[in-house]
Amino acid sequence: MAIIGNRIDGRLIHGQVANLWATKLNIDRFVVIDDEVAQSDIDKQALKLATPAGIKLSVIPIEKAAQNINNGKYGTQRLMVIAKRPDRFVALAEHGVQIDELNVGNMSQTDETRQITNSINITDEDIQDFETLHQQGVKIVAQMVPNDKAEDFMSLIKDKN
Repeated sequence: MAIIGNRIDGRLIHGQVANLWATKLNIDRFVVIDDEVAQSDIDKQALKLATPAGIKLSVIPIEKAAQNINNGKYGTQRLMVIAKRPDRFVALAEHGVQIDELNVGNMSQTDETRQITNSINITDEDIQDFETLHQQGVKIVAQMVPNDKAEDFMSLIKDKN
């Protein structure tokens, strides 16, 4: 089993992830890690519809995802782990999953967020989570689509503070 990509995207699976990233990285399975989404039949059905034919989908709580990954449940499949926010990746790492690189895609604007790029809006809590991951040696980049240049995400945060 290999985690080929880790991505934060508030939309989880959509055109950019389903088509561009999955193709570029030759993904076999999307693993959506989110305790709330895993409990929602409507959300899970929408994610199934957004997943291209030929790619498997797991929508599971973080702890279960960590168990599956650590126990080699996915065999030799090429995985893309996707979550809405960085706290999910902090929790995944706390459960012993090795995260080498994290791609920050779309994080929507809310009343609590501030804009980092046109498509990335973060809270103070998100910043703490990114700092935690960075201190654990995770390389964090901002890259919406494969053809975009990957930017060092921690530099983007520092520029906006």
